[in-house]
Amino acid sequence: MQELIRRVTDGEDLSVDEARAAATLVFEEATEAQIGALLSALRAKGETEAEIAGFAQGMRDAARTIDPDGGPLVDTCGTGGDDYSTINVSTTSAIVAAGAGVAVAKHGNYSVSSSSGSADVLEVAGADVEAEPPPSRTRSSATTSASCSRPCSIPR
Repeated sequence: MQELIRRVTDGEDLSVDEARAAATLVFEEATEAQIGALLSALRAKGETEAEIAGFAQGMRDAARTIDPDGGPLVDTCGTGGDDYSTINVSTTSAIVAAGAGVAVAKHGNYSVSSSSGSADVLEVAGADVEAEPPPSRTRSSATTSASCSRPCSIPR
């Protein structure tokens, strides 16, 4: 990680593979200080398309998944931070869709820039938003909705 930080600080661009490896380090062993240094250096240098693609691949590699053995699932992850003080539309739509029998795997997080994130809403409703994602889910289960906060779906 130190070598990657040095290179980016010196203004060098990372390849897709190097950025993917950096993301793996971020999710597996890098310290908070190293993560901050790398992200700050990337921001100061300016992220390239290759670096963004590599980090996206690394995030997908690190993401925990669920097996929708009952058929396809819908995710209504919102954008957050709309600056319009709207209600949490993505969570509301997930609840409505699940009530109509659609299999929903709700992905979300706590609020950062708005009044409520999906995790805030679901937590108030009594959901365990920090629970590990289930290994499999079937449509025959009692509920048609599962929630998963960003921290449990992408560790760290």
